[in-house]
Amino acid sequence: MQYETTIGDTVYTVEVDTDKNRAVINETEYPFEVIENSDTQLLLRSGTKLYKVRNIDLQNDSIECTVNGKWITAGIKDEQQLLLEKLGFKTSAEKSVGELEAPMPGKILELLATEGDDIELGDPVAILEAMKMENELKAPCAGTIKTISVTTGSSVEKNQLLLEIEPRG
Repeated sequence: MQYETTIGDTVYTVEVDTDKNRAVINETEYPFEVIENSDTQLLLRSGTKLYKVRNIDLQNDSIECTVNGKWITAGIKDEQQLLLEKLGFKTSAEKSVGELEAPMPGKILELLATEGDDIELGDPVAILEAMKMENELKAPCAGTIKTISVTTGSSVEKNQLLLEIEPRG
């Protein structure tokens, strides 16, 4: 599995092969062994070094955790996000907060929310049919739906604004 990770201003390309217990970070190979994997911690060994990963909080495109007691915050893009970015689609980190745009051309099959509804991050808000597949579109943030710019049956273009959410907080 390939990833792109950003810590501070530094971007790392990461490839993880769990079958061979190896990771390649910026073209340097690191063998690893998972010693413990529980809900509360992850113990990794790479060579003679032991890493205790605790307080893991994974949120959409980022992770916060402690590694041997040091807090780390990292942005993460997986293979799918990297491919979408390469094809010109916006990733969730780049979307304007509170604006949901069509990720591709298609037809709105169903609106799952109405103006004034309170929603949570990731709640399904619309079904978009594209290339004979139904795609569930999710809220980019928690809040109240301010405006809906499309109707059921509407044809939409890539990056067309579908709805706006007044963010909470």
